[in-house]
Amino acid sequence: MNMFNNLGFPISYLVVAGGAGGGAADSGSSGGGGGGAGGYRTNAGASGGGGASESALNLALGAYTVTVGAGGVARSGGGLAGGDGFASQFGSVTSSGGGGGGGSASGRAGASGGGGGATGGVTIAGGTRISQQGFAGGASVNPGAPNYPSGGGGGAGAAGNANTGSTVAGDGGGGVASSITGSAVTRAGGGGGSTFSTGGTPGAGGAGGGGAGSQNGATGTAGTVNTGGGGGGVASGGTSGAGGSGVVIFTVPTQATVTFSGGVTQTSATVGANKVYTVTATSTTDETVTIS
Repeated sequence: MNMFNNLGFPISYLVVAGGAGGGAADSGSSGGGGGGAGGYRTNAGASGGGGASESALNLALGAYTVTVGAGGVARSGGGLAGGDGFASQFGSVTSSGGGGGGGSASGRAGASGGGGGATGGVTIAGGTRISQQGFAGGASVNPGAPNYPSGGGGGAGAAGNANTGSTVAGDGGGGVASSITGSAVTRAGGGGGSTFSTGGTPGAGGAGGGGAGSQNGATGTAGTVNTGGGGGGVASGGTSGAGGSGVVIFTVPTQATVTFSGGVTQTSATVGANKVYTVTATSTTDETVTIS
C-alpha cells in the first residue's frame, strides 16, 4: 500500500470536446458561419468561457470513463448548419461539443456557439455558449452584396467575431493555452466565417486549431485534430471544414499504475513527479482508464 491510497491520487486534467463543423450556405448570395470550438474544462489553469481553474480532484483506486469527442461533420450546400461536435469525458468531468456554424441561419448553440450564416443583408445571430466552457459565435451583421460575409465561430478563449461591413467575414474566437503537458499549447479555437464573392475576405480560424473560412465554390479548412477547433464556413457551391476532435489529458503521481481498455489510443510522458497521459482517441463511449 502506498501513501496515496487512503485519500486517492491527486489528478490534474484537461478535457476538450470536439469542435463543430462550419456551415454551408444555400445557393445564391449567402455565406456559412464558422463552427464553434469544443468545450474546455481544466483544473490546471483557466477553463474556457472566462472560467477559473476548476477544483482539485482526488481519484480513488478504480475504473473511470474516458471518451474523446469527435469533431462535427462538414456540409456541402443546402443552407445546412455544420455538425455539432461531440462531448469528451474523464470520470465525472464532461465537456460539451461545439455548436455548428449557421448555413443561411443562426449559428447553433454549443460549448462555444457557431457563427451566424449570412443571407440577403439580414442580421443573423451567432450561437449561444455554455458558461465556463466557451464563448458565443459571432453574428452576421447586415451582410451586403456582393460578398455576404458571415460570422466566426466562438472559441474557448474569446467570442467569434462578426463580419466587417460587406467585405470581411468574422474570424473565429481564440482558444486557451495550457501547460499541463509541460509546454504551453493553445486549443479550442473557433472556425472562420465565409464570403460569397471572391472579392471578399474569409475569416481566419481562431488560435488553437480553428479552421479558416472560404469563398464560393471552395473548401473550408477543417479544425485541427485533437484541439477541438471549429471548422471554417463556406458559401454555396463548396464544402465547409469539419470540426477537430477533442482530447483528454491528465496527470497522476508516478507511483500510480494506470491501464486502459482496448479501444483507447494514448501516449504518456514523465514530467517531474507526475506521469502525463494524453488520450487522443476512443473507439466507443464505453472505454475506461483504471488507476491502481
